[in-house]
Amino acid sequence: MLSNSSEKNAHLALIRHSTAHIMAAAVVKLFPGTKVAIGPSIENGFYYDFLFPQQISSEDLPAIEKEMRKIASSCVPFERREISREEALGLFKDEPFKTELINDLPEDAVISVYKSGDFVDLCRGPHVENSKEINVQSFKLMKVAGAYWRGDEKRDMLTRIYGTAWEKPEELKDYLKMLEEAERRDHRKLGREMDLFHIDDENPGQIFWHPDGWTIYRLIMDYVREKIRKDGYKEVRTPSVMPRTLWERSGHWAKYRNYMFITESEKRLFALKPMNCPGHIEIFKQGLKSYRDLPLRIAEFGSCTRNEPSGSLHGIMRVRGFVQDDAHIFCTEEQIPSEVAKFCALLKDIYSDFGFSPDSIIVKFSTRPELRVGDDAIWDRAEAALADACKQAGLEYEISPGEGAFYGPKLEFTLVDALGRQWQCGTIQVDYQLPSKERLNAEYIGEDNAKHNPVMLHRAVLGSLERFLGILIENYAGALPPWLCPKQVMVIPVAPAFDKYASEIAAKLDDAGFRAYADIDNDRMNAKIRKHQGQRIPYLLIVGEKEMETNSVAVRFRGGEQKVMKLEEFSEYLSGKIRTKSVSI
Repeated sequence: MLSNSSEKNAHLALIRHSTAHIMAAAVVKLFPGTKVAIGPSIENGFYYDFLFPQQISSEDLPAIEKEMRKIASSCVPFERREISREEALGLFKDEPFKTELINDLPEDAVISVYKSGDFVDLCRGPHVENSKEINVQSFKLMKVAGAYWRGDEKRDMLTRIYGTAWEKPEELKDYLKMLEEAERRDHRKLGREMDLFHIDDENPGQIFWHPDGWTIYRLIMDYVREKIRKDGYKEVRTPSVMPRTLWERSGHWAKYRNYMFITESEKRLFALKPMNCPGHIEIFKQGLKSYRDLPLRIAEFGSCTRNEPSGSLHGIMRVRGFVQDDAHIFCTEEQIPSEVAKFCALLKDIYSDFGFSPDSIIVKFSTRPELRVGDDAIWDRAEAALADACKQAGLEYEISPGEGAFYGPKLEFTLVDALGRQWQCGTIQVDYQLPSKERLNAEYIGEDNAKHNPVMLHRAVLGSLERFLGILIENYAGALPPWLCPKQVMVIPVAPAFDKYASEIAAKLDDAGFRAYADIDNDRMNAKIRKHQGQRIPYLLIVGEKEMETNSVAVRFRGGEQKVMKLEEFSEYLSGKIRTKSVSI
């Protein structure tokens, strides 16, 4: 199955890359004088960047699509040719972006071009053999956006045209339907409707949590805190601001300097922490550690800050200020398999409580990258230990060759949501480098009474709590499981005469530990019902004279069902839903 899936993805990438070339051919024909930049395939589609002689908009996309279909239906072959640097510079002498790319290539680089009809492009490929492999009813141009050349805001602002392409028209139709549903579930839209949070335009990437949003946030944090406490983690807290010298020794100053917020005090440079690992090593180093202390599991809900480009920010999914359910396990090399297996069991348990079954988890095993530290013998041991741990945990995984961290291999855990979208969340990474003598020099006394550096396992289950909450909102279209709802019960009287009874019911449920409220405002009952349905409250209890006389409630379930229940019966019912972390109402 994985093989077939990989083959399909590879063929789709060819189709999308080739469709991007067809789009470029259509653009230069319709808009003479356009300068062509780059056009790769991406997840679910492709894009191409252009410098147009005049401004274009989304209104121009239908005309471009029409020309693309005309080109594709003419069965144009994609012909590859290798050429010299001189020939390439002559061929693209009127294309400044191509010329720059050619000049930046190493002296011994192979330079290839692809010709499709009258259009010639500098490209490594590969492509489909002929445009007849592209179904003219299976692609669509999606939007027009701006993009700086090479991502540099000091360079030309280009026009980027995004498109999507598929093998079959029905796949395109399904994708467009999914996008429509994704728009309905957009966490930014639902966040406003449900009054969960807002982000100020003057403070990009920083979240203002409203009462209901912060309630959900705390529920997630408290849940994870209790889970890791039972799993043997010790929770700590490290400073948000730490000195440049620490970041230099850890290696982060060289790697992450551009993503760090820097401040100065008393002629010394400090940085707001973008990650928690150096701080956890500093805690490990306090006091003498023995092999008997290992494994030592240090956890932190670490507040991190990263100077992400404003153009990459996206609601609460991609922010500048966030909290990670971060932890680091200090262990011996022999303990790696058991600790990774233990973590995987914890991760699956937590994901299950949030409604993600084992079938909705994709595990990727990322092996040694080309640019790495440490010798191959260490990498062999680390990768073997990870593979053994996966076997112990009963995990099936896909190999991601060369995608490991520069200091060690890792497992990545990707969640598949209700729309089939994939979200990379959890991770565990094997690190011999950060605790080494050459870096931060964490040590323990071994059985041989000598000093040794521990292995450090970086791990997170949810990743960014902000991002994970955004994933939950979109996965459930705002209708969160009862145990996560900020308001679990809203009691609504049919008339003001029953306000007192409604308040008494809400108070009893509140005393029982439920998040229950009574709406005794002046609005009419139907208006209150509509309002609280919009807030996705799972249980609306309607009370009037009959309910008051029988100590009962008329329950309106979020799914539409209605049922009259004794208050004790409803309380027991809701208690069971919360205790079992049920995703159903």
